[in-house]
Amino acid sequence: MFKRRELFPLASGLAGLAVLTESTEAQAASRDVKLDPYKMPAEMREKYSTRLATLDRQSAADFYGSFRLALGSKYQNLEEEVAETLTEKGIKADPNCSLMEAWDLCLKDPRFAMKARTWISGQQLMWSAIKDSLHTQRDQILAEMEKTDRMGPGKLELNPNMEVPEYTRYEIHIQPGGYVGDPLAGGISAFGSKHFGRASANLWNDHTERHLTFAQQMATPEDGNVNRILDMGTGFGYLASSLKVRFPDAEVWGIDVGGPQVRWAHNRCVKLGLDVNYAQRLAEDTKFPDGHFDIVTSYILHHEVTAAATKKIVAEAFRILRPGGVFRPIDFVTVGNPAYNPPKSLTQKAATWQDHRYNNEVWTLQWKMNSDLPQIMRDAGFAKVTAKAMGGAFGDVVAVKA
Repeated sequence: MFKRRELFPLASGLAGLAVLTESTEAQAASRDVKLDPYKMPAEMREKYSTRLATLDRQSAADFYGSFRLALGSKYQNLEEEVAETLTEKGIKADPNCSLMEAWDLCLKDPRFAMKARTWISGQQLMWSAIKDSLHTQRDQILAEMEKTDRMGPGKLELNPNMEVPEYTRYEIHIQPGGYVGDPLAGGISAFGSKHFGRASANLWNDHTERHLTFAQQMATPEDGNVNRILDMGTGFGYLASSLKVRFPDAEVWGIDVGGPQVRWAHNRCVKLGLDVNYAQRLAEDTKFPDGHFDIVTSYILHHEVTAAATKKIVAEAFRILRPGGVFRPIDFVTVGNPAYNPPKSLTQKAATWQDHRYNNEVWTLQWKMNSDLPQIMRDAGFAKVTAKAMGGAFGDVVAVKA
């Protein structure tokens, strides 16, 4: 068995967190554990920690990831510099130009070009550092997961013969192998897809805080009954596990098209002693009965599937929710949300194009600019749909099944 500091969080006992922080108010059908992700005891934060095999490898991956994210916010603010360069070259930019045209124009400015190239290189170096580190221990990790595949408390369902849709086979975020093409994809994603953002006055700086925050913010049915929860496109499973911490009595499922993703998620929850079920299934065809869940959610799933798939997924969420059940997909703001703000300046447009084309966000433009999520929900049958800003680039859209 690995030591926790080497790879997996081996310590169990998150149930103790529930005991320490559980609300003393009258309980509904399911306990609702309230906690502040930024004020967890040090030992609990330690239990959540997942690190690469050595400190130098973890430090390298953290540096590349942080550098790439920090740089991204800088080069998008080069509007004056780009305008100055274009004027010097005698080029008049059309304010209504396309995203790709804006990209080509911005590249004429050497400062923008240098920072854009550095951003892409930082992303590539980060993935390389993480993949190389995990594959150094490939045989050990696979043996460890094979062992925990058959362990509880939660269940793991793998479907290796499942037909994987073509749209899921891309290397999203230029992650090597994508979500389905590398046996260690779950770990690669978990270490490489950290995002920085704000929740109220606090700064997210890892998955622990981010997903626990989203779980604490999760909308619930008006009657307070939370007995079954589904996280669609669960990936490496942090939102599903965070929802289990908040609702310890609920039956929690996380499904994902990637078998390597749910294997990694299950392994982590086994080591943490969390009773979360993971299955390799499609979000548009979950195989669950009608009216089965009280809450259906997802985290940054929809901008990584086609617009057609999103409609099927929303319809599936409606089918498997009970009357009064809540659907809350967490993702970027789309048209149809009052908070939607399309890219307007040249550098904003260029940054959007770079993310789509060079960060391999194949479907993100279909999502942000052509998918009216609130209306898609209404078309699927949801009677009550609210949409607003959530913070940063995310939109808070909640639908309730009548």
